[in-house]
Amino acid sequence: MQWAWIWKSVLLLLAGMALLRIAGRKSISQMTVATTVIVISIGTTIVQPIANNHMSIAVGSAFVFILSLLVVEYLQVKFPWIERCVTGQSKVVIENGKPLDSNLRTMRMTVDQLESQLRLLGISNIQDVKTATLEPNGQLGYELMPHAKPVTMGDLERLLGLKQGELPSSSSSALFEELQSSHSKPIDPRLQ
Repeated sequence: MQWAWIWKSVLLLLAGMALLRIAGRKSISQMTVATTVIVISIGTTIVQPIANNHMSIAVGSAFVFILSLLVVEYLQVKFPWIERCVTGQSKVVIENGKPLDSNLRTMRMTVDQLESQLRLLGISNIQDVKTATLEPNGQLGYELMPHAKPVTMGDLERLLGLKQGELPSSSSSALFEELQSSHSKPIDPRLQ
């Protein structure tokens, strides 16, 4: 019986993974405050029976935690005020290229930490950000100033005066003429 802790550990690990699977993928990928507390509680609960020999109580407790998480998430969808209480709301941290110091202080975040998150998103200048919000899951949402936005295909089509999806006729035909002259066989007409 001295090796019983091995199969108990494996059983508890499998039970924990199954219960987290029931909780759903969103809960693991976007951990909110409630999710974090429940995952820590499950981890703590799952470890206890190895020392105390109460596996059924540990699995049952983990199940109760997951069930309560599902209930909380359902209530958040049904009642927005519960979502505001449990998860919180997005906070604006940059407006018109300027950090909002009061909101940053409330979130206990420095301008350096904000700039670090912007750099991770590929934004090198804070003045290029029209609006940025710190989301409840800790991620930074942002909208760039018009001058800093990347050019899209729609922008290029408007600049060139083309209809949506249309290629400039001179460049596409020249490409195929060049290919045709370099090969002895003619190009399949369906490709032109």
